Amino acid sequence: MKISVIIPAYNESGNIIPLTNKLNEVLINYPNRQILFIDDGSTDNSLEILQMLHQQDNRIGYISFSRNFGHQHALRCGIDHADGDCVISMDADLQHPPELIPDMIKKWMEGYDIVYTQRIEEQGIGFFKKITSAMFYHLMNRLSDVTLEPGTADFRLLDWRVANVIKNSHEQGLFVRGFISWMGFKQFKITYSAAPRHSGKSKYSFRKMLSFALNGITSFSIKPLRFSIIAGSIISALAFVYACYAIVVYLFYPEKIVPGWASVLVSVLFIGGIQLLFLGVLGEYLGKLFMQAKQRPGYIIKESSIHAKS
Repeated sequence: MKISVIIPAYNESGNIIPLTNKLNEVLINYPNRQILFIDDGSTDNSLEILQMLHQQDNRIGYISFSRNFGHQHALRCGIDHADGDCVISMDADLQHPPELIPDMIKKWMEGYDIVYTQRIEEQGIGFFKKITSAMFYHLMNRLSDVTLEPGTADFRLLDWRVANVIKNSHEQGLFVRGFISWMGFKQFKITYSAAPRHSGKSKYSFRKMLSFALNGITSFSIKPLRFSIIAGSIISALAFVYACYAIVVYLFYPEKIVPGWASVLVSVLFIGGIQLLFLGVLGEYLGKLFMQAKQRPGYIIKESSIHAKS
């Protein structure tokens, strides 16, 4: 039995060694293991640290991207190249407690295909991030066709069969968290309290969090498109009502109008509603199709300690 642990890392030079030491401690009973870091285009000395660790222990591997491609692409790369019987993904900031890994492996050996974690307490997390996180889960569950429990993230164990489904998917911009929820399989939840970051600061700006949320919602639902249809229909209906009002005023209260204003306003409102209706529907679908049709790789590997796999 081989255990693979994959860890996306972007400018985490202060966390890599403490995390590796902790993983070696908790995985001491699993000598057949792979610890694989995915360096997501770091600009600090993260890659040099990973190279040093690999020289000391060849069970610690690394993949380095040519530039920053984002957390989800790094996570996908780790799953693509992990060769264990199960794959455990976690962040590099030590907020995901490595001490939970033996419990996750135990549940996997009991027959669960996916063992995921749920954060029940956040230490050192700012008020703004708590609010935006709550909004993300609320919108995701209301607007998409998958259900994500608040506090779930990318700290989980996947059986090799589940990992193979992800490896064989050809979806561009894969939202891993939602895809795993969508797949099904036999799942078990473990709760934990998140510790403060060991070193550095979060790399998720508000812009990145917004992009992440939009990608997650639009990847698993057409509800936003249906909302645009509803919004367009409402605006068109209001334009029709206003047109009736303008006609009544024109016919019965001509002294209250300025010549020409009725036709201009009705035309603008009606055309605006129709544009919202069709642009909302076509724009989102065409954007997704355009990105899928280009078939660009989700990531580019610049350097790796392991052989690339097809």
